[in-house]
Amino acid sequence: MPIPEDLAAIARQEATLRLPTFDYDTAWRLGLSLRELAISRKQSVVIDIRRFGQPHQQLFYTALTGTTPDNARWVQRKSNVVARFHRSSYAIGLELEQTKRTFSERFHLPDADYAAHGGCFPIHVTGAGVLGCITVSGLPQREDHNLVIEALCLQLGQDHDSLRLA
Repeated sequence: MPIPEDLAAIARQEATLRLPTFDYDTAWRLGLSLRELAISRKQSVVIDIRRFGQPHQQLFYTALTGTTPDNARWVQRKSNVVARFHRSSYAIGLELEQTKRTFSERFHLPDADYAAHGGCFPIHVTGAGVLGCITVSGLPQREDHNLVIEALCLQLGQDHDSLRLA
């Protein structure tokens, strides 16, 4: 799909997939849902859900068979993007691709600490703003992103087929 269409779809996801509340139990349910989806599909992923603050508080984490410590590093770098911009890491990456610029060129931030690749999505709470993020690492970036979207759709009772990236 062309980048402008993907960006429009992600903007719809960001506007639609907003939680009424976010707490430890919400993070646990989201994490378990993601874990069960990945296990049922035999996907090797790391799943991380965290609340922003100083420092960030990790509320859910699991590494499935076949992942490596490198996946945890990708999670950290993707979450740094969402923490800074309060937008999907995939959207930031697509915007950079569209303008043919690198992350470090555009934002003057080190690639070692930031990864504008798909798989991290802001946890936006209605009336409160972006409080954290949910991240998947281990699949191609578009699939990482879509897995997160599917879990959020399940949590919120939204139609995944109408919101997922093609």
